[in-house]
Amino acid sequence: MIAAERVKGAERARIERSAWVRIGCATFVLAALPFVFRLDGRAHGNWLQFLGRFHPTLLHLPIGLVVLVPVLEIAGRKRPGLAEAADFVLRAALALALPTFALGYMLAYGAGDTGSTVSRHVWGAVVLCIGLMVCIAVRPMWVAGQQAIAYPAVLSASLLALLWTGHQGGSITHGGDYLTHYMPGPLRAFIPFSGANDAGGNSFYALHIHPVLDAKCVSCHGSGSAKAGLRVDSYDDLMRGGKDGAVIVAGKPETSMLLARVTLAPGDPHFMPAEGRTPLTSEEISWVRAWIRSGATATAMSVPGVSIAGDRAEPPPQPVGDYSSLIPEIEQLQHGLGAKLVPLSSKASDGLILRTVDVSSSFGDAQLGQFQKFAPYIVEAELGRTAVTDACFDTLKTFTHLRALHLENTTITGSNLGKLSALRQLTYLNLSGTKVTAESVKQLAKMPQLRHLYLFDTAAEPEGTTARSTP
Repeated sequence: MIAAERVKGAERARIERSAWVRIGCATFVLAALPFVFRLDGRAHGNWLQFLGRFHPTLLHLPIGLVVLVPVLEIAGRKRPGLAEAADFVLRAALALALPTFALGYMLAYGAGDTGSTVSRHVWGAVVLCIGLMVCIAVRPMWVAGQQAIAYPAVLSASLLALLWTGHQGGSITHGGDYLTHYMPGPLRAFIPFSGANDAGGNSFYALHIHPVLDAKCVSCHGSGSAKAGLRVDSYDDLMRGGKDGAVIVAGKPETSMLLARVTLAPGDPHFMPAEGRTPLTSEEISWVRAWIRSGATATAMSVPGVSIAGDRAEPPPQPVGDYSSLIPEIEQLQHGLGAKLVPLSSKASDGLILRTVDVSSSFGDAQLGQFQKFAPYIVEAELGRTAVTDACFDTLKTFTHLRALHLENTTITGSNLGKLSALRQLTYLNLSGTKVTAESVKQLAKMPQLRHLYLFDTAAEPEGTTARSTP
């Protein structure tokens, strides 16, 4: 009998030693992975990104299971069956955590992600996986009453690692200030947080360029995640560029990689921002282009050819009528002309955008006139680089809900600009690269609601400050 017990004890000891050896080997592999496959900011294969994009799909399963383990352990004090289930749930959590980690690393390595937040996310996942393995190893001793502290301590540490890792992952996806962006003032005084912004002051960069990059680019190109080695969260980092060189070439927007990427077709694999994030608006692109062409400095208070009103609140847009009954006619017209009427949002009352980019060279006054029936529903007209002339204003004055009008790089002379005064909701007008003069632009003085006026590369381009005074 005693000999049998000794045999069983020796067998248990052998199994425990074997388990610790496996844990040691697994720990070595996990810890070595970031050193063997370094996150160097360069993309490493589309197939890695393809597999890695299943990471967000899988990661919520191990998270839920890890959180469930302490709940089962506590409830198991009164219902032993739940405590027995905790062991299965713990093993299932590890079985899912390991492939989740592997897919996440494939995503980061394949996409060229780098940065401090990505590194913290990776190491947090490593610690979590190791913690779960140790929990599985020490739990039998805790259940047998041989060790009262090790299992609860390691499980608690694993939960903390889960919280830390999850926060880092959220920061990669939503930005480092996701939790603090709307923090009430009183809390900000007691809870320190970082806000990487060297764009203080009232320069054009600080007021109009940095906020755009911060809102739409920093989540992938900031201190936490710097894809392709590029950071845009500070002026110096932006001008330094990334692994592929400079992205801003002062004075040369046509050779600036950043501008090239944000103006690609949304379906292009190199279009930025990537992965379905909100793209830059046409107005924001105009700011960036004009800022680069003027020298891309961090200190200039204004940019020639750009007029932006003061920071007063814009009146809310007026809803348009219901155009659903006209959709068959719209589709038929689009098929014939090539130009498109695209809904601004899922709400019909938000109106339509007239887009001509695919047929710009053949889209003139006659083609614009065919959209007059739908004028009350059009809130933005993208007529840049089309063949329209000053005669187009006879049609445009009927677009009573128009808020933004692009006429850049057309043959417009501005002789009929005064007809736009009928558009009470027009707040954005781009006349860059046209033949307008300072005299013709004076007609716009009757439009105090026109907040954003672009006159770059025209005879009307102001030499000094270009900010429209607030009435």
